[in-house]
Amino acid sequence: MSGETGDLGSDRLGRRGDDFYALLMAAHDGLSFEDSAALNARLVLLLANQVGDVGILKQVLERAAERLGKQA
Repeated sequence: MSGETGDLGSDRLGRRGDDFYALLMAAHDGLSFEDSAALNARLVLLLANQVGDVGILKQVLERAAERLGKQA
């Protein structure tokens, strides 16, 4: 999935985003805070592996950190 990153943050899921959100919330249902955080960490690592491009992953981290006022 390497290549252009100009569309970073664009909505590629469209209406399916709501379906994914529902699946994500269902996966967290009933978990403790610690287990929920562990699930998120595993999910991030699996998705990062799927992307497979460290340059894109770096940009994603930077974009996510921007909203928190933190440098990645």
